[in-house]
Amino acid sequence: MIRHLLRRTHLYLALALAPWILLYALSTMAMNHRAWFRSGPPDAPPPWQVERTETFAGVLPEGGDARAEAAVLLAGLGLEGAHSVQRQPKDGSLVIQRQDLVRPRRITYTPADNRVVVEGLPFAGAAFLERFHRRRGYQQDYLADDAWAFSVDAVIVALLVWVLSGLWLWWERKPARRLGALSLAGGAALFVYYLAVL
Repeated sequence: MIRHLLRRTHLYLALALAPWILLYALSTMAMNHRAWFRSGPPDAPPPWQVERTETFAGVLPEGGDARAEAAVLLAGLGLEGAHSVQRQPKDGSLVIQRQDLVRPRRITYTPADNRVVVEGLPFAGAAFLERFHRRRGYQQDYLADDAWAFSVDAVIVALLVWVLSGLWLWWERKPARRLGALSLAGGAALFVYYLAVL
């Protein structure tokens, strides 16, 4: 009964994890071999494209809190979502990096004339994969980001269950114990080697 349950669990977890493993494998390849995926220099700055320029007609909160001002600006532009913000010391302008897996945006607000410039990055497969790989949650006040973080946590738990169930199933098959032990020892030795030399 337990063996049957473990086999089913291991099988269906493998199927459920397949898209995640595939995307993480591809995104790691894109980061490890950037020159393969980009036509220009691998570390060249992204080519921002101006989407629109307008005068912001809203009222920003007082107190100089850049985070609060950025939230109001994004809401007024219809661009709410995960972001980071920096105030430029030279002129007090705000530069907001609006995170998005498909098309990130950079919003620059100049308080002297209430001018807003919205720029976006054109879609690029390698950059999309890198953003997917690095995306984090729980640090932003948005439900979608919390849902993403929860999904990643669920994948982590599923991977642990997958590994443990695989170990159990391997140990249950006596003819496979010797070769399985060699595989496990080889993987562990390689891991220890990299820990020691990197």
